[in-house]
Parts: sequence; structure tokens; C-alpha cells
Amino acid sequence: MSVQFLTLSDHSVLDFINTAATDEMGSYEYLATDGHVVDWMKAHQFASTAVLPMFEEGQLVHAARTLRDAIRHAMFQRKVGKRVNIEPLNAFLNLGQYRVTLARHANGRLHVTHEYDYATPEQFLAQIANAAAELLATGDFNLIRKCASEACSLWFHDRTKAHRRRWCSMTRCGNRLKVANYRARRKA
Repeated sequence: MSVQFLTLSDHSVLDFINTAATDEMGSYEYLATDGHVVDWMKAHQFASTAVLPMFEEGQLVHAARTLRDAIRHAMFQRKVGKRVNIEPLNAFLNLGQYRVTLARHANGRLHVTHEYDYATPEQFLAQIANAAAELLATGDFNLIRKCASEACSLWFHDRTKAHRRRWCSMTRCGNRLKVANYRARRKA
């Protein structure tokens, strides 16, 4: 059964931490199985369909959730201006192994490829860890935000022109609050 992943954040790392979500309707776990992790990786171009790992059942989803929790915690610390605990993320980064190769397209243009080893779940997830480290180090945290809804746990990167985005999405949280405010005004 295919899972429809949330892609509301405008950044793949934030989409990854949004695979565990809460809102007014309840809690959602989008990485319930190893297959869901592989599907998410493919959907976000972190894994090709040519190379799929074979791990003991449950190892990949456990590692993915551990990485997701480490990234979410680091994002929160960075957002509120606290000293970021980099050790959990560095544990993934240190286990990841990859090679950088210069390759040539058929048209003769050069491009750089990163070839990751997939011997362990941590190595398979290393691309996400790398992207998270890059975001933590260089991201503009004035534009990386948590949804303004108290009940929502989703994060997003505000790429709007005016940088005034407040909601993970208008359909998911923005309209709910607007309708609730309207009803409250009508009652009063």
C-alpha cells in the first residue's frame, strides 16, 4: 500500500521531519515500515530505483525515525537560538560513506555525482543527514518555521515573496483557524 507523503514544506529535510505529524485531528506516522522509508527516499530523489537496500526487517524504519528525531530536535534548538546538540546527527554522518566522482553526460557536459554506500541503514540515510547538516549550518532560520497552529507540528521553509507565510498550508491549518475565528466572532 502506497503512502501519500506530505510535501508542504518547500524543503526535503523539512518534509522528512514532517513524516511524523500531529494536528487537530490526531497523530500521523508516515514511516511505518521499511518500505515507506524507501518510498519516501525515492519520492525525494535520495535513492534511485536501481539500488535498493536489503536490511533485516525493521532496521531501516528504526534508523530513519532515530535520524528524524535527531534532525527535528536540532532544528528546534537552532530555531530558538539554543546551542545545537550535533552529536546525534554527527553519528549518522560519521557512518555514511560516499565517493565524489566527476562524470560526463552524453552531450559532453561535466557533472559531479555522489555515490553512497548502502551496506547499513545509516549509510542508506546518509544523504538525508548530509542535507540536514547543510540546512542547519547554512539555512536562514528566519524563514524556517513551525506552523502557527498550536495543534500542528509541521515545519516549512517560507519561500513566499513577502516572507509572511504562517501556516504549513492554508487548506490544512490556515483555513481551519480562519473559520474558527469567524465562528467565534459570529457567536460574540
